[in-house]
Amino acid sequence: MPTPPHPILYRDLVKMALKEDLGHGDITTNALIPEDLRGQGVIKAKQELVLCGLEVARLVFEELDPDLEFEALKRDGDWLKPGEFAARLSGRVSSILKGERVALNFLQHLSGVATYTRRFVDLVSDLPVKIIDTRKTLPGFRVLEKYAVLIGGGANHRFGLSDGVLIKDNHIKACGSVKEALRRAKEGVPHVYRVQIEVKSLEELEEALSAGAEAILLDNMDPVTLKEAVSLARAKGKEVVLEASGGVSLENVRAVAESGVDLISIGRLTHSAPAVDLSLKVIEIFS
Repeated sequence: MPTPPHPILYRDLVKMALKEDLGHGDITTNALIPEDLRGQGVIKAKQELVLCGLEVARLVFEELDPDLEFEALKRDGDWLKPGEFAARLSGRVSSILKGERVALNFLQHLSGVATYTRRFVDLVSDLPVKIIDTRKTLPGFRVLEKYAVLIGGGANHRFGLSDGVLIKDNHIKACGSVKEALRRAKEGVPHVYRVQIEVKSLEELEEALSAGAEAILLDNMDPVTLKEAVSLARAKGKEVVLEASGGVSLENVRAVAESGVDLISIGRLTHSAPAVDLSLKVIEIFS
């Protein structure tokens, strides 16, 4: 199972979320709940889901109240059924209430990404293809969303622009041709980077193969064209990584995978994953 990101990578995001929600204070809780009232709460699944984000939720409560005890009852990557508990909290009831919405927002979103990713992965699990994410992430959430994709069984594309070479249509337009873009990349990019280029047609694919592309993104091609593209690339006898991207859904991912591509990148894993339903309930007040 993937190791959760270090808290230093998302602590500022958690602090910002708490600041946004608490503002000048929780008026309701401050008026109703004595500061010394202690109790216990649980985070519970209300639907089937792949759990993700426990350490983020833990940090939310830790930032609010270091004395609050957060006990994870499950692990990221576990499949939860409705009614199962993900975590237990013990301590000041006011702290539990103040952190409730922020912690659930993180858990519901990240578990949603993991659950959605798992659905795609399961549909092609018997085929030699990887489901990967993109850079289409919420600002500030990238490290967490890409972790959630891993928890769901997917894999990560480059994290940011400094992590790899991907020549896209606008680069090609500015350079004049696929061939010229690849030439410049090979001259200007350190040898440790694999050069990938996006193509939109079989003609551009031919040009990319002839120019020595090491990885090719087949953009917005239907499954029939993808099969032709894979056959064309393999017929050249070159070891080139083929990635399908654009318009991939739960309905067509199987057909895309059966084309023989190595990778399928799906932006909607992160930008359109539906949040799952989790709740936090105070179940006991200590006298």
